Amino acid sequence: MISVNGNLSVPWTEGLTVGGVLQALGWDYVLIAVSIDGVFVAPEDFDSRLVPDGASIEAIHIAHGG
Repeated sequence: MISVNGNLSVPWTEGLTVGGVLQALGWDYVLIAVSIDGVFVAPEDFDSRLVPDGASIEAIHIAHGG
């Protein structure tokens, strides 16, 4: 199981990526900062960075506007 922001969870599966976690949550924000177990993941790596079972993810939507 993957913990997200301390209050959500996503079932772990073999080959799960950061992009897969965000998709499972229905999050498609253009600007989002993500870390896995305290380590920042660059947006260009979301679809290739594997998430280990039991990981803790912090994801913060960066609001913008004017």
